[in-house]
Amino acid sequence: MTQITARSTGFSFQLARSAAVIGTAVLGLWSAQAQAAEVSVAVAANFTAPMKKIAAEFEKDTGHKAELSFGATGKFYAQINNGAPFGILLAADDTTPEKLAKEGKGVADSRFTYAIGTLVLWSPKAGYVDDKGEVLKSGDYKHIAIANPKLAPYGTAAMEVLNKQGLTAQVQPKVVMGENIAQTYQFAASGNAQLGFVALSQVMENGKIREGSAWQVPANMHEPIRQDAIVLNGAKDNEAATALMKYLRSPKAHDIIRSYGYSF
Repeated sequence: MTQITARSTGFSFQLARSAAVIGTAVLGLWSAQAQAAEVSVAVAANFTAPMKKIAAEFEKDTGHKAELSFGATGKFYAQINNGAPFGILLAADDTTPEKLAKEGKGVADSRFTYAIGTLVLWSPKAGYVDDKGEVLKSGDYKHIAIANPKLAPYGTAAMEVLNKQGLTAQVQPKVVMGENIAQTYQFAASGNAQLGFVALSQVMENGKIREGSAWQVPANMHEPIRQDAIVLNGAKDNEAATALMKYLRSPKAHDIIRSYGYSF
């Protein structure tokens, strides 16, 4: 009888200890979920590929989630003015975040340059674009894709290049205008335009052009494409927003950004 009681007591102890371990694990999981936050991020179209990778790593490393939307910076600005609930803007320029800060729609001291973009003249056809961009002068193409300079900073940079080369009048009739840099890339990639001015990040991966041929436009041919980030007022107390802005400055994020041809 004594032996049975001892076994029963031991079993009860083991059961209680197991319950305590399970309870601690559940509490830890609940705590982690309670601490995780989410932020809605408006991302310039040229930064699509690197930001998808960064967001995945960010969630793995912090538990926080970045909900991404991609598009033209000019359109995002209009949407923010109309009350769109974005928490962070990763713009394709530095003027839009500055404007939002001055207008009281963004947190001024959160603004920083997360990347400097590179413009390329690109064709999906190997050997079509030479390494000095002389194809622009030859006129041996029916259409060239350029992003709308009123909405997309890469489009503004492309027009600056044409102006500097004295080719605006010659090229203008052949321009197929994209709403943003993503659509501009699609025009060229699909063959609707034989070549296009796009972001290096769209055609580069792991330090190499994925396909086709390209001329990397010298930086002195246009104003620097400084791409700034800013926290918008609705997310000034959002933990995920604060964490993501810090994460974008991390060595891991910088390695990803560099691999797509950006600089700092």
